[in-house]
Amino acid sequence: MEADRAACLAAVFKALSDPTRVRLVGYLASAQGGTVCACHLPDRLGISQPTLSHHLKKLTAAGIITREQRGRWAHYAVVPKVLDVARDYLGTSIGDARCC
Repeated sequence: MEADRAACLAAVFKALSDPTRVRLVGYLASAQGGTVCACHLPDRLGISQPTLSHHLKKLTAAGIITREQRGRWAHYAVVPKVLDVARDYLGTSIGDARCC
């Protein structure tokens, strides 16, 4: 594996190494319409606005989610291709082994 690809994968996995970020990506990925307004996220996930901002910044920097400003509010969406790269690296079959 080339160093650039390894660094890219490491950045994705590092961004997903926090349970709150995993929940956030899951929530965004399942959103109807593909995007979610940031105004709904603190209540839906039970976290404070500063905590949400921190996690959104990390996920955006890793390229896992995108941010689009619509008037006063930011809307976020998952970038499926980035998650596909991680999924392909790990393999899609995990058999019966699960952590949860």
